Amino acid sequence: MSSYHAAYAWVDGKIARDVRIDVADGYITNVSMNSDKSGESLRGLVIPGFANAHSHAFHRALRGRTHGDRGSFWTWRELMYQVAGRLDPDSYFTLAKAVYGEMALAGITTVGEFHYLHHGPDGVPYADPNAMGHALIAAAREAGIRITLLDAVYLTAGVEGKPLEGVQRRFGDGSYDGWFERFEQLHGGDGVKIGAALHSVRAAPADGMATFAQRTGGLPVHVHLSEQPAENEACRNVHGCSPAELLDAMGVWQPTTTAVHATHLSTADLGILGDGQYICFCPTTERDLADGIGPARALADAGATLTLGSDSHAMIDIFEEARGVELDERLATRQRGHFTAAELLTAATSAGHASLGWSDTGEIAAGRRADLVAVSLDSVRTAGTDPAGLIFAATAADVTDVIVDGRRIVTDGRHRSIDVPAALRDAIAGVLS
Repeated sequence: MSSYHAAYAWVDGKIARDVRIDVADGYITNVSMNSDKSGESLRGLVIPGFANAHSHAFHRALRGRTHGDRGSFWTWRELMYQVAGRLDPDSYFTLAKAVYGEMALAGITTVGEFHYLHHGPDGVPYADPNAMGHALIAAAREAGIRITLLDAVYLTAGVEGKPLEGVQRRFGDGSYDGWFERFEQLHGGDGVKIGAALHSVRAAPADGMATFAQRTGGLPVHVHLSEQPAENEACRNVHGCSPAELLDAMGVWQPTTTAVHATHLSTADLGILGDGQYICFCPTTERDLADGIGPARALADAGATLTLGSDSHAMIDIFEEARGVELDERLATRQRGHFTAAELLTAATSAGHASLGWSDTGEIAAGRRADLVAVSLDSVRTAGTDPAGLIFAATAADVTDVIVDGRRIVTDGRHRSIDVPAALRDAIAGVLS
């Protein structure tokens, strides 16, 4: 058994003082407030581990490289496809290991990897048809974080059913049956869960959605939804309804389904998604791609559960994603005070983990996985800050120590097994050279 002492810890939705946390076999066995200072000291504020509920690991190679001529969605997309065309299982493992190492440094203890880069050049499967997915799983293990691999159906290049072309052929399995045949060969394990995804109504034909929903019932299922107005317009032109309405008619919305982005919604869409769905907001990517501001407060008020992701990894900082939800609402409404710190931390921790199938973590409480993240209260960003308001002040750079399932992964701001800056530099150079 291990014991930790935190001068401040986030327990039961509020700040507690002098908290003793006992851990055995990767789980918290006891939490005591106002305790003595016995046990290993964790400095600053100790919070539960973050869940990054939406990641495309290979997009990390794009950071800072898509803004030429002021940048557009198309300059971003061109480089994204270039990177996607160059990766193989070995180089994807190398890149993803570095990216997941960066996530660990940011206090992320679980990642939801929305995976659609399945096959080799021209769509020819590797000898192991899940070689790319297995590379991601191995990378997460090497970095010391858990992963939910959300294996995606990606079959068409538009709502109207255009065939995949160019690098997109690497994404497709030919049919829903082809996808499922490959998908059912994936298996979870220690620190690994397997989920599924419909890439979007653009890439997943309507005629197979109902069968997909039946085959994946009970699993974490994620869907890109209404990220841009053009997606909504195309769906209405072809199907006579919004993407949310189409997915509703096909039975895709289940208790374990997450809508990613949900930026451009109608009143009817809010009613559908407010019926208990998870919604993953990715503010740093949504603003980087100029997608817009989603109706976070309206969704939460309707009954949806908010989670957070770093998506394209314009930055990997769940503090920034969390406060981005609040600050974007302020910009959209010209009013302050839409979400409490507790609501934002819940989205970043327990809600995100639950949406990825890890319902036994995300809180500092007995019986939960021992995921502990220590955040400095002494940096230039956090010095003098009320610990209760740290979500509005801290950044990923203020994370000093990270424990995942009782195992220390980060100490004093450094990953214990990966030189993350060097790994990122070398991996990205290898892909882009």
